[in-house]
Amino acid sequence: MKKLILSAVIVLGSLFMNAEAAISKKSNLDVVTFQDGFKEIKAEALPVEVKATLEKSFPGSKLVKAYVNSKKQYKLEINSAGDDNDKRFVFTDSKGVIAEKY
Repeated sequence: MKKLILSAVIVLGSLFMNAEAAISKKSNLDVVTFQDGFKEIKAEALPVEVKATLEKSFPGSKLVKAYVNSKKQYKLEINSAGDDNDKRFVFTDSKGVIAEKY
């Protein structure tokens, strides 16, 4: 009789242990979108000073995309010479003065 009760306690104990281990924890993933106020424009819409600065400061680079914000500040996405994977951003004002970031 002792063995029967002991066996029942062990079986019930193991059931509760497995039930606790089966609880999965949900992880929360926060997604943050960043809007910097720049809108894409065509390369032809860039001022002559900005194009000249780009050609002078980054010879051999190719302009991929151009963006402008409400303050007439430009964000230029460029590729270095021959490398399509090397994308960089350059920030200028309407006079072609390069800035670190706006």
